[in-house]
Amino acid sequence: MSHIKYIPYDKANPPLKKVLEKYGGESKRPDNIVNISSVNPLAMEGHMGLYRSVHKGPSPISRLNREMIAVMVSGINGCHY
Repeated sequence: MSHIKYIPYDKANPPLKKVLEKYGGESKRPDNIVNISSVNPLAMEGHMGLYRSVHKGPSPISRLNREMIAVMVSGINGCHY
């Protein structure tokens, strides 16, 4: 759980519901790192572009190593992602 409040699907307005359905899978709940953008659906769209680019885009660092870096940084910051 993030320290930043987010808007759950059942309390979302129609534009946010659309974005949550797009990125949240069957649960309509995206990963916490993305869900913190729920207060601004447009920001969530941009955040997903950045998130996908960083984790899955071309890089000299392998995807596995990028994920390990993310886990280490989250651990150091006390985040449970």
